[in-house]
Amino acid sequence: MIEVQHIVKSFHDKTVLKDISATFESGKTNLIIGQSGSGKTVLMKSTIGIHQVDKGKILYDGRDITKLRTKEMIALRKEIGMLFQGSALFDSMTVEENVRFPLEMFSDKTRDEWEARVKFCLQRVGLDHAAKLYPSEISGGMQKRAAIARAIVLEPTYLFCDEPNSGLDPKTSLTIDQLIQEITRENNITTIVNTHDMNSVMEIGDKIIFIHQGEKSWEGDKDSIFDSNNEHLNNLVFASNLFKKVKQYHKK
Repeated sequence: MIEVQHIVKSFHDKTVLKDISATFESGKTNLIIGQSGSGKTVLMKSTIGIHQVDKGKILYDGRDITKLRTKEMIALRKEIGMLFQGSALFDSMTVEENVRFPLEMFSDKTRDEWEARVKFCLQRVGLDHAAKLYPSEISGGMQKRAAIARAIVLEPTYLFCDEPNSGLDPKTSLTIDQLIQEITRENNITTIVNTHDMNSVMEIGDKIIFIHQGEKSWEGDKDSIFDSNNEHLNNLVFASNLFKKVKQYHKK
């Protein structure tokens, strides 16, 4: 579980996060949503520790990262998996080598144990057949699955996903969403997803935090979002005619 308590973050004279508190639960896909410029990306980066907050606490199962020493923070980072928006695979490495890379950097396991873990992760995301291929030789969806395999290869306690469906078609996006949710539940990971994809909200939103102008404006889940009277939330989530009809149908 990750808790942020009354965090404030400013850049120069602009306050981007305004006294935000939230709890991100283990075994659930926790989504951060909001319009562009709302502060949702800054919230994720602050939670990871990329941005140092001005005020507040960020607790990883009770460990306040705002007070950790460098050595303690390095140790904690080994418990964190990261799925980047553009997959961020190394072009010069095969899929297999990309997935193995974190093990080579941070694991003290034997090489045989590395290979077994890489094989398991590739099988889990359905890419064992593509192990010897390079990123340029596989589709965008396959690249994303490879990035997920790399993100979980160290068996993380915490998983952060930044716009995981960016650039993907709706069907592939659904596959990636379901894969993230399945892995989260199977391993009881605390997963935080920063997304603007409303299909993801409806599909895997076990817990949703809505950020508006730097403040937490609403929280709930994919079911309770239909009953929300939050005008800003409704304007974001139900902007399309399709989702407006879904909301109307839900209220019947």
